[in-house]
Amino acid sequence: MSTLTIAAAQSISIAGDLAANIQRHLCFIEVAAEQGVELLVFPELSLTGYEGEAAAALAIDPHDAVIQPLRDLARTLGITAVVGMPIRADKPTAVWIGALVLGANGSLGVYSKQHLHTGEERIFAPGIGGATLRIGDDKVALAVCADFNHASHAAAAADQSANLYAAGVLISEKGYEPDSALLHGYARHHSMAVLMANHGGLTGGWQSAGRSAIWSETGDLVASAAGAGDCLVVAQRRDGEWSGRVVAVDLPR
Repeated sequence: MSTLTIAAAQSISIAGDLAANIQRHLCFIEVAAEQGVELLVFPELSLTGYEGEAAAALAIDPHDAVIQPLRDLARTLGITAVVGMPIRADKPTAVWIGALVLGANGSLGVYSKQHLHTGEERIFAPGIGGATLRIGDDKVALAVCADFNHASHAAAAADQSANLYAAGVLISEKGYEPDSALLHGYARHHSMAVLMANHGGLTGGWQSAGRSAIWSETGDLVASAAGAGDCLVVAQRRDGEWSGRVVAVDLPR
């Protein structure tokens, strides 16, 4: 089994400030590259914050030049980054909750959230998911928040032979125990590692719990953030064994 290094970017989004959030994401990508990370996953709607209609108003075509600095840095540093962004759907008036896959080779992939939380349907349209990713010899299936509340979603990932299930989420303190238990359970049941990248602070009126985490394919907790705040949760698999660490990220204020 080859070596793999992955990380959850537990980031705090500035409400509706795409330019500022891009700069913060650039910092995360740089720190992740210094840690040897090959796959970096950000929370749901990380580039706008979970800001409802305000976020939807910022929706872009996935190929919009506004994210080019992120794509360029990912390619330069040889890291694949999955960033949260509202995107224009296949219908002119519809907006998806998207996860843009900025490939280490300069490629661009799109995942759109398939299962919406109650109330999100007023603003967003259900998405269509997306293809699995290849990181070396590993196959990665993506999820965005409520997707993982449907056991069929994780089962479909396992059916596609994914050995890593990576979710960008917004989970409050109240929801953390049941939601993390679900993800932990998927790791054990499907024998696939699970990564959860949660917001690091208040967004859209929701106080996130932070506590981003990564579990091994046996269900063991490899690494987790102690609480909220900006940080990287890093996990490395070497010779079939996992080790983890949490790395502070100093951001411009």
